[in-house]
Amino acid sequence: MSVTGEHDPSALPPEEMQRAQIYALLAHLLARPPGGEFLAALSTLDGDPSPLGQALHGLAEAARGTDAAAVEEEFNTLFIGVGGGILSPYGSYYLTGFLHEKPLAELRGDMALLGIARADEVKEPEDHIAALAEMMAGLITGAFDAPADLEAQRRFFDRHIGSWAGRFFTDLETTPSAAFYRAVGTLGHRYLEVEGKAFDMAA
Repeated sequence: MSVTGEHDPSALPPEEMQRAQIYALLAHLLARPPGGEFLAALSTLDGDPSPLGQALHGLAEAARGTDAAAVEEEFNTLFIGVGGGILSPYGSYYLTGFLHEKPLAELRGDMALLGIARADEVKEPEDHIAALAEMMAGLITGAFDAPADLEAQRRFFDRHIGSWAGRFFTDLETTPSAAFYRAVGTLGHRYLEVEGKAFDMAA
């Protein structure tokens, strides 16, 4: 995604930076298979006893138990494939059963209002889960303008992520073809639960 403004993310509270970092991590892992250096970095992650912390620990273990070639093959099987992967990581598909439907048009309208534009080199529809996670990270850090307030973040989350992404991450957790990405699915699932509860508490 291209941006229309800049903001210094170091001014954010640590908990907000952590939120943005987890969204950015999910965006990276779901946009492309991680290389060897990224897997090595993931293997050093540690987590606390919370469900989210255990999901981070599980991701580290999964990174230690694989290599870049195996993860790339798994990524292609899950998301690319010949004529399409096993899973379709798009909001329109999960909400309507088809690609390029009304949820994508609604997302594009909200993106325009928020000053978010798809970069020219990006070919995937904007309702890809990786793009949506990247957008949430940018709303938190102010990558597109000033950091969005919690109400604006919640509206975007509820309309474009919370309405379907939990089902996608559950599918990713449970598909037999997932190994490393099963841990990614668990992390996404647990993080969406945390985000949803936090937004409810802030309401």
